[in-house]
Amino acid sequence: MTLTHFDAHGHAHMVDVSEKDITDRIAVAKAWIKMQPETLDLIQKGEAKKGDVEGVARLAGIMGAKKTSDLIPLCHPLPIAKVSIDIETDTDLPGLRLSATVKTTGQTGVEMEALTAVSVAALTVYDMVKAVDRGMEIGGTHVALKDGGKSGRYTAS
Repeated sequence: MTLTHFDAHGHAHMVDVSEKDITDRIAVAKAWIKMQPETLDLIQKGEAKKGDVEGVARLAGIMGAKKTSDLIPLCHPLPIAKVSIDIETDTDLPGLRLSATVKTTGQTGVEMEALTAVSVAALTVYDMVKAVDRGMEIGGTHVALKDGGKSGRYTAS
């Protein structure tokens, strides 16, 4: 297997996708943020001093997906058709489970956009409530689903 982001001389370069077929693409990335039960309760009750934690995290995740090519040097700027951020409470964690879904029609996939979206959403949750819980932990970030293009469908086990 060769790494596509390096040329024959080992120099990093942006992959030429001009010969690829334009197809519908989707990616879903997931992550979690673990926190003290009291912090989760604060979020669920809407009592965080900075406001609506989940609402702001959703917006931040959407913005993150749209800025991915500005953050990751070799990512192509893409016409994103959809970004959605789902946030679920998990009292067993305790914390939040986040999922980002990104869709486009184009010549390259949106895995990096989904990973960026879910990461920025989790970081935003941390920022919104860090004053009461600096020990929060973000983890489990991964691509759960990718579909479209020559490589087809991938689903994490």
